[in-house]
Amino acid sequence: MGSRRTVLVLGGGPDAEREVSLESSRCVAEALAQGGRFDVRREVISAITRDELRALAGDVIFPVLHGGFGEGGPLQDLLVADARPFVGCGPVAARTAMDKLATKLAAARVGVPTAPAAVFHSVDHVSPLGLPAVLKPVHEGSSVGVHICRDGDAWEAGVQSVRADVAAHPSRVYMVERAILGGRELTVGVLDGRALPVIEIVPKAAFYDYHAKYHSDDTKYVVSPEIPAGVGEQIQAWALALAREIGVRHLCRVDYILDPQGAAWLLEVNTMPGFTSHSLLPMAAAAAGIDFPRLTEKLVDLALAPARG
Repeated sequence: MGSRRTVLVLGGGPDAEREVSLESSRCVAEALAQGGRFDVRREVISAITRDELRALAGDVIFPVLHGGFGEGGPLQDLLVADARPFVGCGPVAARTAMDKLATKLAAARVGVPTAPAAVFHSVDHVSPLGLPAVLKPVHEGSSVGVHICRDGDAWEAGVQSVRADVAAHPSRVYMVERAILGGRELTVGVLDGRALPVIEIVPKAAFYDYHAKYHSDDTKYVVSPEIPAGVGEQIQAWALALAREIGVRHLCRVDYILDPQGAAWLLEVNTMPGFTSHSLLPMAAAAAGIDFPRLTEKLVDLALAPARG
């Protein structure tokens, strides 16, 4: 009888989404343990070093971290150097997907429409793209630091907040994007090169912010929603094309907004989406017949599989 593999589940990290990562990693570890195929070890980390990672026991690593360090390349660099199999994409794809402007360039190469955007310069007093506009960090997820500016007063308040944030975090870069108001938020999960069912997010509040994503029970999720003919298939095809272009492996979630005219626009790509009770990729997988324990096992199996040519 062969020896059982040990999965090292990592959670935490130094980023703004640490709390979500702690919950996601707990859920993943519990699901893997429930499945019974693997031994499971969960570790809470911060900005771990290469030597600290190497000292953590496990045959395969499932890094359930969200944000710049854990999802945006630095941890992936350490995982590659560690040389153990791990779930999720490599460092180049991680950096590209975490960078919203780089993601827009990748989208343009494969014909996926995105709203016009530019780097925001905090010395500017007016939006270079007019109003309404959205101010958001280039390298954050989970709607952290997002300001929807419908008018001049909201723009000024957003700019003041961004200036204070940049003063406290000088390396942080913001972008300004043309706002698409009155739209419907849609998401497509990708699992092993397959597009999962479309989900619509219907928050009670006007904006699907961090609280609505992870804490609010008022947010509704509609699997395979009623949307214009062909839109679901189109955004699924776009999700697959964009994942291939960026170099994503194993999983990702691609978010869109459907404008009042029925046109879909890319918002962002998440290479390690949430795995909490409110999370969308597990919900989409369940709609496709893959329950949470099977989903986590499948991802470990993908990490352990020989590299595909």
